[in-house]
Amino acid sequence: MTTFTYSSNFPETFVFGVAAASAQIEGAAFADGKGESVWDHFARIPGKVVGGDNLDVACDHYNRFDEDFALMASLGVKHYRLSIAWPRIYPKGDDQLNQAGLDFYHRLFASMAKHGITPWVTMFHWDLPQALEEKGGWTSRATADAFRIYADTIVKAFSSVVKNWITLNEIRCFTVLGYGTGTKAPGRKESDAVVNQTYHVALLCHGHGVAAVRTHGGPGARVGLTDNCDVAVPVTETPADIAAAKAWFSDKNAHILGAIHGKGYSEYYLQREGANAPSWEAGDFDLISQPTDFLGLNIYTATYIRAASGEAFPRGYEALKLPANYPRADSVWLNMIPQAIYWAPRMCQELYEHKSIYITENGCGYDVEPVENGEVIDLHRRDYVRNHLREVHRAISDGVPIDGYFLWSFIDNYEWEDGYARRFGIVHCDFKTQVRTPKLSARYYSRVMQERKIL
Repeated sequence: MTTFTYSSNFPETFVFGVAAASAQIEGAAFADGKGESVWDHFARIPGKVVGGDNLDVACDHYNRFDEDFALMASLGVKHYRLSIAWPRIYPKGDDQLNQAGLDFYHRLFASMAKHGITPWVTMFHWDLPQALEEKGGWTSRATADAFRIYADTIVKAFSSVVKNWITLNEIRCFTVLGYGTGTKAPGRKESDAVVNQTYHVALLCHGHGVAAVRTHGGPGARVGLTDNCDVAVPVTETPADIAAAKAWFSDKNAHILGAIHGKGYSEYYLQREGANAPSWEAGDFDLISQPTDFLGLNIYTATYIRAASGEAFPRGYEALKLPANYPRADSVWLNMIPQAIYWAPRMCQELYEHKSIYITENGCGYDVEPVENGEVIDLHRRDYVRNHLREVHRAISDGVPIDGYFLWSFIDNYEWEDGYARRFGIVHCDFKTQVRTPKLSARYYSRVMQERKIL
């Protein structure tokens, strides 16, 4: 009998890590001078969040970060993507600096260093100061001006300990879902024209974040954007379907990745949006399109695309609807399409010529994950992670420059409008007792990180 061996080793330089966000885990929502965020405000509006849950305590990471980092270290985690809470630094967004907020993150980074964990810091992960929302929020260029001050402040403050910076997390979520559908904070339902303008303001903030790192980051500092691009997976890996998927990907991402790398909005995008297209000022794209060191991608799901012709398909592609019983997590939007994590980085490389890509989020959420006999048997998450890592490995083997993978999330946390009902963590959090219990998936991922291969 012949034995076939599949090599699933990752490069020695490949970064394995975990991720979380300040608003979702820290708690201490009004402690030590922190201002109200849009999510603190939104969560108190009846009917907006499952169970009426709020962010006041969350995982109490504000008080428990040292034990959390000790737990990370015990699992072999050496890289952690986190975010800084803007209203903890500037409670009103652009007014008086809150030194207690800076002091907190100095203590946090010192604890990370003690436990041998490298920080990857996201400047903005959805917790806009409510005071800025009351001045227009993401519809106003004043938010970009405030972000410039905030970005300069945190990069100056932490440049000696933070070398990996991410400007913004998932522009399309805090814009269209916050100002279009209204399902996320601040819960507004505006016109397409207003939503398109929020994209542009967010792009300005990205530019200010890049400039802050270039000016104040010091030797070795790197910066990039994390985007949750719309992902196309070709139905068949044939030239026709691949070309169709690539065209769909370019069209769907024209307003963010396309605008950044095209140094302006494409004629196709402007014609498509017509009177709803965003406005901009001279010099905006000099700021927005500054070169970055890497691209972060949050990959969860995708759309299947095939080549099509005729009047119904003027762009040469057809997007297919998934059947009702297609596998998915408890999050209704999270369909199980592991090929997404292969095709998104590949298309970003081919379309935008990225030389370094990190998967800054990938994970799955479920509602019922009880601790039984001291453990959580989350085999569904283990399979999800394993299947996606196989596609990451395949992409690297095909020459796609994926340099790291951050699993979402380190710990069960506040899952936005789903409150505490939806669990994404590889560590179980009992929100009443704050007891942490590593799940089976944590033990599995720990071995993957240790052995640097898919097991």
